[in-house]
Amino acid sequence: MEMEIIADDGNLCGEGPLWDEKARTLYWTDITGRRFYRYLWNERRRERLSSDFLVGGFCQQHDGGFLVTSSRGIWLWQPGDPATLMATEADGQECVMNDCAADPEGRVYSGSFHLDDNGNSAPSFLFRVDTDGSVHVADEGIRFSNGLAFSPDASVLYFADTAARCIYRYAWRRNDGLLSDRRVLARIDPAEGVPDGLAVDAEGFIWCAHWFGGCLTRYDPDGKRERKVRVPASQSSSLVFGGPDLDEIYITSAAKPDSLILAPAGYDPAQVFSGGPVYRFRCGIQGQLKHRSRISRALPAATQEDSGTGRKES
Repeated sequence: MEMEIIADDGNLCGEGPLWDEKARTLYWTDITGRRFYRYLWNERRRERLSSDFLVGGFCQQHDGGFLVTSSRGIWLWQPGDPATLMATEADGQECVMNDCAADPEGRVYSGSFHLDDNGNSAPSFLFRVDTDGSVHVADEGIRFSNGLAFSPDASVLYFADTAARCIYRYAWRRNDGLLSDRRVLARIDPAEGVPDGLAVDAEGFIWCAHWFGGCLTRYDPDGKRERKVRVPASQSSSLVFGGPDLDEIYITSAAKPDSLILAPAGYDPAQVFSGGPVYRFRCGIQGQLKHRSRISRALPAATQEDSGTGRKES
């Protein structure tokens, strides 16, 4: 299957691709490089929107800007403007956050991660950000939080725990955002790396990017693997459906080897191409749009941080 490179900026940790159907624009972040990009589909070119502001995961706000999650907390942010800090802890737990996803009501879910060089994971948590800006622990017993995605009818939230090498599924309740009945949807063979970003297509199948595995896998709602797609970059990090017909799959990747304690036996980063580009391909499957967040909270100016240069480069 042919993979086209649409951007090759040497992303140290390219992550979180998000498709804006209104502007026909793809966004993604380089977490380690602290750079934030967009790809203008109509013009077939990319721009760097900001630098020096740490963007881990992000959701597009319904009225513009982004809800950002990172190892430094939860933020509201408009590229080029100062970012507003919302929370660094919730229910007594640190908000050392990774990926995130909005639900149909505009709430946001994001998990924390704590992994040391010996592979030990301090207790991590899945958090819920309500539309009023309050943050709550939604689940515990997590090791290394990563990708999240909703089923087409939003009755199920899928969630990747990287260190546990599994994808969970939760029942989701619309009226209050409660998550319940956590079950393992799929376990990842250690030889195929670890699960990272997730996406769900229009047929309800779950796609997972494999860090260290150089591939995407597709599972049916019962957890049976339906296919495997090879990716040129070993550290394939995340994916999203995009394009005017939502039939293009965009994949981010990472140039800097990371979390090597979780790598398959015998894995040698010097012998593989880790990554850095953003890829695109088609496989005849249509995706679904991500939900937009509706988080609002005004905080004093003292909680604001410079979000970088706001520089745009083509």
